[in-house]
Amino acid sequence: MNFSQQQRKWFSALVLCVGSAMALPAMAQPLDSTEVRGGKWPQASLQAEAGAEISQDTVKITLASEMSDTSQTAVAKALSKTLDSVMKDAKGDPAVKVSSGNYHVWPMNNEQGKITNWRGRGEIFLESQDFAAASELAGKLSDRMPIANLAFSVSPQARAKQEEALLSEAAQAFRDRAEALTKAFGFATYTVRNIDLGGAGARYESAPRMMSMAADKASVPLEGGTERVSVLIRGSIFLQSSQ
Repeated sequence: MNFSQQQRKWFSALVLCVGSAMALPAMAQPLDSTEVRGGKWPQASLQAEAGAEISQDTVKITLASEMSDTSQTAVAKALSKTLDSVMKDAKGDPAVKVSSGNYHVWPMNNEQGKITNWRGRGEIFLESQDFAAASELAGKLSDRMPIANLAFSVSPQARAKQEEALLSEAAQAFRDRAEALTKAFGFATYTVRNIDLGGAGARYESAPRMMSMAADKASVPLEGGTERVSVLIRGSIFLQSSQ
């Protein structure tokens, strides 16, 4: 197969950007040629992405307790007692997953390097898709272990479901770009050489972090933000003439 001089110039500097409401622009790499059935088919690399923002459906609440004493043993003993007590009471709600977090006891030194005091910190995590249940449980436990942090996220199940829905959109965007590239350079059709599938998630605007509960242990309404879930398709195509 022979190409005109004008087509060869086009191939050496090919960059194509085609807009889409739901996808990023296609990005084409410089063409090269591959031997196919005794001739040469030029090939181009391009990509397309489809994405959507979905609500965060999972909350992880960090409860933390800190102790201070002149004795390392006293700190460790008091901290362990609190953690054991809270862990026992926290496991009463089946809607909330409870797990141990960080545990650390460390010395406090003066300017001469002498140990003057000991401090300790322990954490317990509450994780649930039932925001009301998690908030209520954290409120009940806050007198012994106040809330230190909140983190909202999208569950693996919800993420997988959304990625499955986006796959067809990304595939269609890739086909649209491949067809547009083929027509722009005067070829009749194309065939797919290879396809790579990827995805990404980015967190957006979670609700303000609740750092403490009221003294009466009342639950506080929780509301997560959104995350953008996307499906990215990268691949390369062979450009073919009608002959």
